[in-house]
Amino acid sequence: MDNTNAQVIDTINNIQLATMAPQVVMTSGAGKAYQSVAQSTAIAVQDSADTMRNLSTIATTAIGVAMAQLLATKDPKYVEVITAAQNVISQATTEFGNVGNTAAAVIKAYPAG
Repeated sequence: MDNTNAQVIDTINNIQLATMAPQVVMTSGAGKAYQSVAQSTAIAVQDSADTMRNLSTIATTAIGVAMAQLLATKDPKYVEVITAAQNVISQATTEFGNVGNTAAAVIKAYPAG
């Protein structure tokens, strides 16, 4: 019985040494940090996509209303509204690209472990 207990204790000690070695702990921590940064950048891209979608909805609605008013009144001021709304969509698309590129750069530059 004493021999079995000694083997069990030795095995437990070896497992503890293997899993708690400074290099293992450091690598595991770096991997967890990388995953956290990756998740944060993914959320930033998702938020940017939501913003772009919301701005697109608002701008498209504005274009529709302005187009209806332009057709009804022939007043050229509605062309300015249409142009401004199109610019909002264009700027949102550019910003989405910037967020995506920045997120990709952050992930590429961050050590994985």
